[in-house]
Amino acid sequence: MTTVISSPEQASPNAAFLNALGPALDTVAIHEKAAGMARYMKSTMPFKGVPSPAVRKTVRALAKEHPFSSVAELLATVSHLWDEASYREERYAAIMLTDSKLGRGEPTLLPFYAVVIRTGQWWDYVDSVVPRLCELLQRDRTAMEEVLREWSTHPNFWFRRAAIISQLAAKSSTDTQLLSEVIAPNLADREFFIRKAIGWALRQHARTDPVWVRHYVAVHEEQLSPLSRREALKQL
Repeated sequence: MTTVISSPEQASPNAAFLNALGPALDTVAIHEKAAGMARYMKSTMPFKGVPSPAVRKTVRALAKEHPFSSVAELLATVSHLWDEASYREERYAAIMLTDSKLGRGEPTLLPFYAVVIRTGQWWDYVDSVVPRLCELLQRDRTAMEEVLREWSTHPNFWFRRAAIISQLAAKSSTDTQLLSEVIAPNLADREFFIRKAIGWALRQHARTDPVWVRHYVAVHEEQLSPLSRREALKQL
């Protein structure tokens, strides 16, 4: 169903980075917080107890110490981290690695983002790859518009959520026609994470174009859920 974007050549993961990550996360873990973090995230995968800012700082330091030689190596590493993770922070690290000079706007990482959405199926994972989707859209609108339209009708609602909020960071570059198109097939959906996503996407665009958002809400008044409408107009 999803538009195929070619992958880079096969490469081995960055072993030095992988070997250093676990011990580095252990040094900044607040172990007594791990159980609470898992409860909050409703996660069956355990946490080490590392706050997200500390994970990001650790990932950046290790990537500088053990640099990646190619996009292919980056993809192999994030895929390995995601598949072999024992702790949720390791999966966060995989996603954070894509927010790098090599990773930002790199279309061959799209299959990895799809894996994150399909197998992660929770808001922390899905929402974390959304900025990367926005970068891909700005780089190649033709290819990514097709992907996002397909995702907007995907049987897995997490793909639909990703499509709806894919332009959160676009600001004045937001394609309102595309935004309308990915919201449309989801207006009647009763899933909380879809209704919240619709409201979030509209509220975010209202920072740039409140007139468009007010008009959209007025036109779709009867179709929007109370939650989506309330979120859309929250700051207007």
